[in-house]
Amino acid sequence: MWAPGASLLVANLAHRFVEDSDIEYSEFAHYDVGQAVAHMTFQAHSMGLFVHQFRAFDREAVALEFRIPEHWEVTTMAAIGMPLGGGRGDPGPGTSDERYPLEEITWERAR
Repeated sequence: MWAPGASLLVANLAHRFVEDSDIEYSEFAHYDVGQAVAHMTFQAHSMGLFVHQFRAFDREAVALEFRIPEHWEVTTMAAIGMPLGGGRGDPGPGTSDERYPLEEITWERAR
């Protein structure tokens, strides 16, 4: 439901299988793409944008449409933009800059 109104959709790909090498697959590919998406999310947030990462899409259709080589794997997508109804002053429904008081989100274990 985030995709149709997003300013930008990003397909996140992992270089899963290493072509022309003796390496069967890259064991760090998913970690690497996760780090890249996390940093992209922080950058977008610093620019006043919101990012919603999702997996509910047809990975094979994306790979086919964009002619993704077989050694790359379409993993997730990210919708980037402003929340519905919101400019910078109005973040829209379901979002808030309000924070819970520290005592509501932490507890001290009895010793």
